[in-house]
Amino acid sequence: MDMARLTLDAMEGLPVRGLIVTDRRGLVVGWNPGAEGLLGYTAAEAVGQPVAELLGVAELPAPDDADGPRERHTVLPLRHRDGNLLTLQVSGHPVGGGGTGLGAVLLIGPPPQHSAFLERGTLATWALDAAPMALTVYDTELRCVWQSERMRRLSGIPDEERRGRRLTDVLTGPDAVEWEGRMRLALLTGEEQVGEVKGTLLAEPASRVLSVSATPLRDGGGRTLGVCTTVTDVTQASRDRERLALLNDASVRIGSTLDVAQTGRELTEVAVPRFSNFARVDLLEALLRGDEPAPGPIPGAVRLRRIAELTLFEGVTETRDAADDSDVYLADSPAALCLASGRSAVYRTTDPEIRAWAAESPARQAKIARYDTHSWMLVPVRARGTTLGVVMFVRNRENLDPFEPEDLSLAEDLVARAAVCLDNARRFTRERTAALALQRSLLPQRLPDQSAVQVAYRYLPASADTGVGGDWFDVIRLSGERVALVVGDVVGHGIHASAAMGRLRIAVRALADVDPTPDELLTRLDDLVIQLSAESGGDLRDDPASDIGATCLYAVYDPVSGRCSLARAGHPAPALVAPDGSVRFLEVPAGPPLGLGGMPFESVEVTLEPGSLLALYTDGLIESRQHDVDVGMEALRRSLTTPADSLEHLCDQVVRRQLPGGPADDAALLLVRTRMLDAGRVAAWGVAADPAAVARVRAESVRKLVSWGLDEAAFVTELVVSELVTNAIRYGGSPIQLRLIYDQALTCEVSDANSTAPHMRRARTFDEGGRGLLMVARLTQRWGTRQTPMGKTIWCEQRLPTGTGAGPPRPEAWDPADAA
Repeated sequence: MDMARLTLDAMEGLPVRGLIVTDRRGLVVGWNPGAEGLLGYTAAEAVGQPVAELLGVAELPAPDDADGPRERHTVLPLRHRDGNLLTLQVSGHPVGGGGTGLGAVLLIGPPPQHSAFLERGTLATWALDAAPMALTVYDTELRCVWQSERMRRLSGIPDEERRGRRLTDVLTGPDAVEWEGRMRLALLTGEEQVGEVKGTLLAEPASRVLSVSATPLRDGGGRTLGVCTTVTDVTQASRDRERLALLNDASVRIGSTLDVAQTGRELTEVAVPRFSNFARVDLLEALLRGDEPAPGPIPGAVRLRRIAELTLFEGVTETRDAADDSDVYLADSPAALCLASGRSAVYRTTDPEIRAWAAESPARQAKIARYDTHSWMLVPVRARGTTLGVVMFVRNRENLDPFEPEDLSLAEDLVARAAVCLDNARRFTRERTAALALQRSLLPQRLPDQSAVQVAYRYLPASADTGVGGDWFDVIRLSGERVALVVGDVVGHGIHASAAMGRLRIAVRALADVDPTPDELLTRLDDLVIQLSAESGGDLRDDPASDIGATCLYAVYDPVSGRCSLARAGHPAPALVAPDGSVRFLEVPAGPPLGLGGMPFESVEVTLEPGSLLALYTDGLIESRQHDVDVGMEALRRSLTTPADSLEHLCDQVVRRQLPGGPADDAALLLVRTRMLDAGRVAAWGVAADPAAVARVRAESVRKLVSWGLDEAAFVTELVVSELVTNAIRYGGSPIQLRLIYDQALTCEVSDANSTAPHMRRARTFDEGGRGLLMVARLTQRWGTRQTPMGKTIWCEQRLPTGTGAGPPRPEAWDPADAA
């Protein structure tokens, strides 16, 4: 097929805008309206004028030629009536023949897109040799009949071998068959088809991406002669687009959480299958613990823990759960060499490093053979100068192209993005581990063994990430089987509030050990907060976290009498659920928050029926931006009346109803169901202020112990009772009372009307006294003294022999992270 002939046919089909007829002298004898519209002259103005002078040209296409009459084509600048020059196509056709011609017909066409194309052969030459795209012409059977020089270089097939062959004979891949179908569609519909084809040419084994178009070819009668395809190699541009898209996807998908394992999985999901058929992330074990790895490369053998692995095999992705999978890489293994050098590396399966590493493990050899891998890439995971691990990418026969150096730079970019996220996750793990360790050390790990109350609790920090906050609760076992219940709230959140909370909780426990009344304890705690704030403000005057403010509720419940004494410092009032199900908030004087000073605190005492439920909480449980505190308290009232199988279930229900969307502020809830001690386990005797009464109460005490089955404790109890009662008679004042309580321990209490507390001292060799309290302390596990409205009480506790203790079983240890 003659491409030059096709070009001339296309030129002759150009539209005609104007027609001018001249005689043999060159005078205008005919001027149609098209010429008038194109050049501005009317027929009356043009007829009779020399056409060359009228249009401002030196020469028009000659109507005659030495070889005989024939047409001439050219492009000329013609002068418009307004004086402007118009570049138009001009075609001259002779009228008559030879030297007897009568004149010429000039056809005026529109401005050409490129005048050089109108010259005979120029377009064909350009298409054959210099066009930036490769051209191929197929017949109606889609057999090649012609290809341009660029197509010849691209396909690598000479013309004599290319003619008569189809597209699928020189291009392999699924896109080749699809594109041949689109070429046939262009023949049938006459519409141009445009797209991209990915495949492998016979001349090169590497796959290419080609931008192609198919245009049907027709003759002057409209008959379809074939199809012309243009091909441009856009492999590099396509790869660049894919890499940019992959990096963009990585920036969006990797690092969605601060979880190390999840970040590793996200990296593998981005890489497979768009970059490799296999991806695996191995990190140092220290990283998973949140420890700080050593800076710089890591020489020698190393143990790595696999956190993510994803494989594409036969079109199916396989995810391996590698939570506890670790491996030791010897010093000459590819992974260890990568970590030692700190540089990425590309291998083929036939390389000595890969073959030696595979030979170390039959399972590894079998896996390589199964997946038919051929290309490997290892990239160190480095962030902020620290090596965290290594990422392995593998390609197999499903991806025919092996890794190239340009792929290495893309892999390093992917891993670098993931490395920052992994390091952030590591740092978060370290900080969270430290924060949780702090919180565990500050909150109670287990509640004390006691029979006075049954408790359930929940601790909900506002920051779920760090798991720490400023709220706290506590249950403190006091003497006489009493129990102290504490709930507090430090202003603020996070580490600063948690640290301040820990100081206050320890202070409360220290103050509770001397057994003051609730109002007295809050007064001393208030003084401590003022002192701590002053000390912090002196060093950190511009730090808002240096100010310590807190609220607190302190209650003491006595299971013998059923009385509960409470005081609060700016804290919400506790709720009391009676055994009949009615709920009320106890009227406890509010008192100022801790840290203000100058205002007194006031205690109230209420009698609680056995089975009553006391709810102590912080304001985070009832306050919300969506409603007032009164609404939150009313909701708490309804939540506490919800039927529940156990106190734990009720605790869960209250939290779910009060905080359906999680806490906006730190929240703590302590539910306490009261109990009464069996009256048969309490014995009390009044003691006359007479030394002769000591023998009587000592004998009565032994008889009571025998009735309780505590014969083994009789000897020690007899000595303790004798010493404490004698001291009360000698140094105290009437009335004097002895009380024995048998519960988790055997408690002996002696009360008198003298408020002066005794002190244990080491007696000198010849001292007649001063050894009584020392003996009591050596014979018992705990002893102490507490003030009473009538004077004081000295008490001591003995550990019961195995199998004789009463009361509830020991509670399990509590983990704040689990509660959060």
